[in-house]
Amino acid sequence: MSSSVAHPMWNVPNILSLSRIPLGIVLFACIVYGAWLAGLIVFILAVLTDWLDGWWARRYGPMTSLGRSLDPLTDKVLICGAFIYLIPVPDAGILPWMVTLVVCRELIVTGIRGLVESAGMKFGADWFGKLKTALQCAVLIGILLQQTLHDLTGRTDPWQLGIVVIAITWAMLLATLGSGIQYIVKAVRLLSSSGENGGRPSTGGEAPRRSREDRRQ
Repeated sequence: MSSSVAHPMWNVPNILSLSRIPLGIVLFACIVYGAWLAGLIVFILAVLTDWLDGWWARRYGPMTSLGRSLDPLTDKVLICGAFIYLIPVPDAGILPWMVTLVVCRELIVTGIRGLVESAGMKFGADWFGKLKTALQCAVLIGILLQQTLHDLTGRTDPWQLGIVVIAITWAMLLATLGSGIQYIVKAVRLLSSSGENGGRPSTGGEAPRRSREDRRQ
């Protein structure tokens, strides 16, 4: 189907993407009030909708520019918001500078992507960006699981998850910083190449249509 065909905003992939906003609000409330088991279930459900919206769009359609924008945007609201709300939780191990790094990276990459794509060039995610997202989700699941087990057993870290969560957290921070630097370098090269071609994109014409994974940064 041609990308020029209009599609209604309220299609299944977009609804699934938008559902992460109310799910995020519920998750934030669960963190504030210490409802850790409910928060864990809500976050896992949100992660499932993140997978399902892309699968549905690829299999049944439609693939729209709005959907490609909504998907990463709602991901960032969910993940960055969860990290922000975990800062005051004593046993979470999330410090303000860590959250600052995560949020700044997402804002910078989003801005750079818009600049590059406005010049008609493709600026998709690679394995480094996808690894970063997977590690962020793993950290949040680990912290929520840790807090849930503490509530259920009355013991601090009964499964000795603390060391694992700390290791994943540091890996996530390194991936966040490394992928951010990589995208900045990539953007500078693309924009420099466009300038040398007299402002024309090096890909020659209209940017290729992107799948949902291309927007996962």
